[in-house]
Amino acid sequence: MAEVQHTIKYAAQRSGLTPHVIRVWERRYEAVSPNRTGTNRRLYSETEIQRLGLLRDVTQAGHSIGQVARLPLEKLRALATNAGGTKSAPSGRSAPRTPDDASLLEECLAAVKSLDSPALEGALKRAATALGAQGLLQRVVAPLAQNIGALWRDGTITAAHEHFASAVLRIFLGHASRPFTASEGAPVLIVATPAGQIHELGALLVGAAAASVGWDVTYLGASLPAAEIAGAARQNRARAVALSLVYPEDDPRLAVELTRLREFLPDEVALLVGGRAMPGYADVLEKIGAFQIKDLVHLCVIIDELRKPSKRTKR
Repeated sequence: MAEVQHTIKYAAQRSGLTPHVIRVWERRYEAVSPNRTGTNRRLYSETEIQRLGLLRDVTQAGHSIGQVARLPLEKLRALATNAGGTKSAPSGRSAPRTPDDASLLEECLAAVKSLDSPALEGALKRAATALGAQGLLQRVVAPLAQNIGALWRDGTITAAHEHFASAVLRIFLGHASRPFTASEGAPVLIVATPAGQIHELGALLVGAAAASVGWDVTYLGASLPAAEIAGAARQNRARAVALSLVYPEDDPRLAVELTRLREFLPDEVALLVGGRAMPGYADVLEKIGAFQIKDLVHLCVIIDELRKPSKRTKR
């Protein structure tokens, strides 16, 4: 006898998730692979519904959906048991729960698309409350910046939407960083984007991440000449300069700017470079000895090492 297949509405009731979150987890993380009807409607098996319920439990317990989405069912059961998770009640009703990464991210994206400042601020506040400072940055703001960049490149949103998101995030992250005000004598980090790089979401994220771990961050903004970035670093006696490279990935002028910046900076000032376009400039970054930052976790590792004056961090 063929296994009974259920609609997404039924799967949502049983798992305690919303249909929207189920679709996001399927599309972005391949958490489940439902069958399709001739009219392309999703159909879920009992096993997949059970899997969705377990994923809900373990994400509520603090695990990132990106880390657990494709784990075997047995492993998910073990994680849910260790976290004190329980299956959904037969009635399909679930206890009140905090929003998960995917739903928070989708809220933020929807607010950006509609240019709705209060909605974006509200979603960011909920994320900060549910996930904490580092969780907000790594699990919501970083993916948000990546999604906005992708949507801008494929024409789904315009440059106005990207600038809108940057303006809201600049204010929100500035307020969020206040509790982490650097102590006297904290190392200084200059954050900017070099000339020709007008997208600043990545730079804002780097500044907030560094401030949250005790650095004294001076944020300069987007598209600054090498001489001005170096001048600010010298004036503030910075220990490091961080740059975000997003678009384009093949600007020959940028290679010249990066080389000039390294020449203008004192030898003891580290140069950190990250962002989606960074691999396009790997050769020049290697040549000038810049740290090539893969993600926020890698950033925090590097700047932790750079705090130690007597120890020179190796790339």
